[in-house]
Amino acid sequence: MNSRTITASAEIQIQFYDLDPMNVAWHGNYVKYMETARCALLDKIHYDYFEMEKAGYVWPVVQLHIKYIRPLRFMQKVRIEATLVEYDVCLKIRYRFMDVETGKVITKAESTQMAVNLKTHESMIGSPRDFVERIEKYLAENENG
Repeated sequence: MNSRTITASAEIQIQFYDLDPMNVAWHGNYVKYMETARCALLDKIHYDYFEMEKAGYVWPVVQLHIKYIRPLRFMQKVRIEATLVEYDVCLKIRYRFMDVETGKVITKAESTQMAVNLKTHESMIGSPRDFVERIEKYLAENENG
């Protein structure tokens, strides 16, 4: 794991169509919310899904961990922080869901993605060099800011 991290966040508001019969956000929707924050993080490092594909890779999710602390409720405004915590071997991101109004942590999660070569359909052992270089470039450019 790398000691330097990159964080991005996204804000969402819980909609009626995301509720379950208990009037809280259905647990499966948290993965969708994580994706929103993950896209913000990938945009920040200029390596979105189009760039991945252009480089010849896809990055399927291979592992998810979600710790539900408090339920998400209808019309609640939530900030989801996505922090890149590993990039040499895989793409590992930690998430924190926080209530915008109170700042209380609602959910903690982590996702792991592995690079797969688009031509061979084989999983990579380690992250592609271009991805690692983009991360290192971003970290170098933002080291003092």
